[in-house]
Amino acid sequence: MADTQEAQRLNEEERLIAEAQAGRTDALRVLLLRHADSLHRAVILPRLGSVAAAEDVLRETFVTAIEKIASFRWEGRGIYGWLRQIAQNKIVDLHRRTQRTGRILRALADEPRAGAARADEALVAEEDRRRCRDRIDAVLAILPERYRAAVELRLVDERSRESCAEALGVTVGTFDVLFFRAVRAFRKQYQELEDGR
Repeated sequence: MADTQEAQRLNEEERLIAEAQAGRTDALRVLLLRHADSLHRAVILPRLGSVAAAEDVLRETFVTAIEKIASFRWEGRGIYGWLRQIAQNKIVDLHRRTQRTGRILRALADEPRAGAARADEALVAEEDRRRCRDRIDAVLAILPERYRAAVELRLVDERSRESCAEALGVTVGTFDVLFFRAVRAFRKQYQELEDGR
C-alpha cells in the first residue's frame, strides 16, 4: 500500500513538473508549497538558526527554482532533492556574503580617519543614497498597489512572510507568488529608470 501511494505521489509530481515546465505557474506553485515546510524546517533553518534568514533563503530558493524549472530533468525521484540542493547552495552563498561583509566592516573599523577627505566622501555617499532612495520611491509609486504593498511589507517593514500574508489577506503560498512577481516587476521598472527609458 505504501509503495502504491509513493508511486502515485511520484506520478503526480512528474505530471506537475511537466506542466510547470510548459508554463503553468499553478502547477509549479503546488510543487513548491508541497516542499516548503520540509525545506524550511529540515534543511534551511537548522543551518542558519534565524527564522528571518531562513525565510529569505527559502524565498531565494523558490525564485531560482522558478527561473530554472525548465532545466530540471525527471529521474524518478521527485523534485525535493533538486530543491534541497538549491537551498544548500543559497545557504553557502549567504555564509560567504556574511563573511565578506564582516571582513569589510572590520577593515573599515581599522582604517584611520582622514578628516576632510572622509567628509567629502560621506557627502557623496549620502547623495548617492538619496538618489537611490528617490529611484526606489519612484518605482514603488508606479507598481500596482498589491505589488507595492508586498514589497513594502516584506522589505521595508521587514515583516515575516506570515505577517505579510495576513496583512494582505492571503495565504503564505499566495504571498510568496505575489512577492516574487512584485520583485520581478520592481527590478524591471528600476532597470528601465536606471537606463533612462
